[in-house]
Amino acid sequence: MPTKTHPRFRPRRRPGPRPMVAVLAFCGAIVAVMQTLVVPLLPHIPDLTGSSRAAAGWLVTVTLLTGAVCTPVLGRVGDMYGKRRVLLASLVVLTAGSVLCAATSDIAVLITGRALQGTALAVIPLGISIIRDELPAERVLPSIALMSSTLGIGAAIGLPVAALVVDNFDWHTMFWASAALGLLDVLLVLWTVPESPTRTAGRFDVPGTLGLATTLVALLLAITQGADWGWTAPRTLALLATALVTGALWGRHELRTASPMVDLRVSARPAVLLTNLAALLVGFAFYANSLVTAQLVQEPKSTGYGLGASLVVSGLCLLPGGLAMVALSPVSARLSAAYGPRTALALGAAVMAVGYLVRFFTSHALWLIVAGATVVACGTALAYSALPALVMRAVPVTETGAANGLNTLMRSVGQACCSAVVAAVLAQVTFLAGGRSVPTLHAYLLVFLIAAGAALAALAAALCLPAGRPAGSAQAGTVGVTRSASALREGT
Repeated sequence: MPTKTHPRFRPRRRPGPRPMVAVLAFCGAIVAVMQTLVVPLLPHIPDLTGSSRAAAGWLVTVTLLTGAVCTPVLGRVGDMYGKRRVLLASLVVLTAGSVLCAATSDIAVLITGRALQGTALAVIPLGISIIRDELPAERVLPSIALMSSTLGIGAAIGLPVAALVVDNFDWHTMFWASAALGLLDVLLVLWTVPESPTRTAGRFDVPGTLGLATTLVALLLAITQGADWGWTAPRTLALLATALVTGALWGRHELRTASPMVDLRVSARPAVLLTNLAALLVGFAFYANSLVTAQLVQEPKSTGYGLGASLVVSGLCLLPGGLAMVALSPVSARLSAAYGPRTALALGAAVMAVGYLVRFFTSHALWLIVAGATVVACGTALAYSALPALVMRAVPVTETGAANGLNTLMRSVGQACCSAVVAAVLAQVTFLAGGRSVPTLHAYLLVFLIAAGAALAALAAALCLPAGRPAGSAQAGTVGVTRSASALREGT
């Protein structure tokens, strides 16, 4: 007679793949919101905390730095020790950082909390990797398309929501809310997400991690602070020199170690290199849309082109784009399945370029500004959704986390470069209006042209990608061809 397992000891069944994907996408959106959460608050931070404007700016900069460093590193750690485990740890750190910010008005503690929040950017590539490991092939593309789009969705939704909170509640409320959402994420992941059995063998590359972190921090600090410090200032040049030297030493080490932090031989293959280049350019073009739209509509009417809109209205201008990104992520997945992710990426970059051309000629009425921004967001959705599919088609299944982490890092670098370029243009091309210096309309139009140029460059990179079978074609269990790491290194 067969024995029965007592209900107390029966393994608990997890919900199906749909709840898992929904939870991972929700986690990604919350993490993306954290990147823009404090933007509406920045002008008020000096008065609220008794700090300088420069110190307040670090609430954004430190999140960018920790996110850039931790995304590829935690992706690699997830490949080696368990993606769900690292995903949960990232969400716990995000929650702790939110609580820290909510409980203080001290600028140093706030910066520390924001640094902890930034580490959770790794949630997005980790979620994409879990989806690849756990879902059947026919479900992978739509799911990773949604997961990848959360980077844009969260940014578009985060600004208006944060602005509403700042206008109507105590500013600490948004950090308490983010802490509650972080805790909810942890509980939902524990309930729905299984641990992937796929592991990468080898030892963790500590020197490679330190070298990558040093290079990224030096480079991004120079990019983000160069406009304020001066591009020829000693500390800016010193940081750039540090990034160059440490980057060269890091690359030499990675090529010689048996278990590198980033497999540069795989990353140098055209399919991976061009995809990461496209990610950088698309990140640049996407971020210009968010930065310029919010500022353009808030310019005073005395400029002759400004609309004098409130902070909340400026944030709401990005909301239709965020909703469009949600709607278009499955469209991108179907395009990738039918014609290949290269086609979806090229189409997305082309739509972004068209969107900026629309914005170039329609920057005088609010509804036209919203329409142009939404067109750019539609192109971003198509491009962002295609990038992980291209990465996973070109790397071994055991390196998915690290490879997607590197791709997400390139998007962040593109956003950092965009922030520096936009700040430089708007600071240099100015005139006097209402007794103060403000950017001219031509400054904004120049930003649109630069962003359109970045989108066209991403289109060129996409068209240069090696042709491959559509990612939805009959291929065993994953998106694209999952060959062994040794075969990729040998170029077979």
